[in-house]
Amino acid sequence: MGEPKQLVTLEGRPLLAHTLENLRASRVDQIVLVLGFAAEAVRAGVELHHVRVVENRDYEQGMGSSLRVGLSALDASVEASLMVLGDQPFVQRQTFDKIIDAYRLSEAQIVVPTYRGFRGNPVLLDRSVFREVMALNGDVGCRAIFGNHSSGIVKVPVGDVGILFDIDSKQDLVRAQEFSRGTANSQALMGAVDLDGRTVPAAEGSPSEHDNLILIGTEPVATTLGKLARILGFRVTVVDPLTRAAELPDADEVCNTLDLSLLKESANRYVVIASRGRFDEESIEQAFAANIGYVALVANRRRAEEVRRRLQEAGHAQEKLATLRAPAGLDIRAKTPEEIALSILAEIVSLKREGQ
Repeated sequence: MGEPKQLVTLEGRPLLAHTLENLRASRVDQIVLVLGFAAEAVRAGVELHHVRVVENRDYEQGMGSSLRVGLSALDASVEASLMVLGDQPFVQRQTFDKIIDAYRLSEAQIVVPTYRGFRGNPVLLDRSVFREVMALNGDVGCRAIFGNHSSGIVKVPVGDVGILFDIDSKQDLVRAQEFSRGTANSQALMGAVDLDGRTVPAAEGSPSEHDNLILIGTEPVATTLGKLARILGFRVTVVDPLTRAAELPDADEVCNTLDLSLLKESANRYVVIASRGRFDEESIEQAFAANIGYVALVANRRRAEEVRRRLQEAGHAQEKLATLRAPAGLDIRAKTPEEIALSILAEIVSLKREGQ
């Protein structure tokens, strides 16, 4: 960003100031702010009243170390903690409160908000899992413990797309500025972000409806795969919460809701999930429910086994899980997004020719 991300200006104020303001307006009792890189600059640049500031001097070790520092700083009387990302300025006060309400009304160890089927942040953790989170190492977040608590996770649907929108690049910042330009009203601001869950219909003369490649996520593997598939005559559908049709000229259809029942029917459907872990399990469950024959997950072997274990704990039969192709694609020792996309499409074409 050219400067500490927390201090990047949005609507004339630092990014972090928006996040803190929304938290102060919620029913959260205590705010602990964990700072790392450029901590002094952030202290000087952001109003920090009613905030306890702690510093993670080992921030280079990754998010796990910041979680550890933050949880250690909480009062002993705290029952649960919302793990809030500082670069999510659009999460509404009502969303924080709704997550807290879901926790109060359940026996959840973990509460996860969802928007139109897509899992987001912040995540609420019961004190019973604090020790487990504090044992995490490296650049991993709370999601790393989800597989150990499948029965203790409660998902709460919210009408707030802000849970999906974090600012990780200059492109994200430009989009955030576009959303916020011309209004300081939070509700109107979120309305600008919201894409109304629309599905963009295929244009006339689009590729054959016989073979539909459904890409969940817009990571580089997915966008490359979409381009290659169009060349081979596949119809390409992209499912992603924030992507607009104009941003994906290679897609015949864009859906902003994770509900595969909304998609156009076709003789052969192939699902490839490339969401970097954001909606892996939910997407696989959707594909299983829709009886889609080819379901592939773009992930390394360790991540693939973790997802299988979570799905098994959630009650999915071993026979069904055996059909999941994870890691996705033929083994051609692919490394780059382009090579991985090629390996996946080669596998799909091979199965198609075999009549599977």
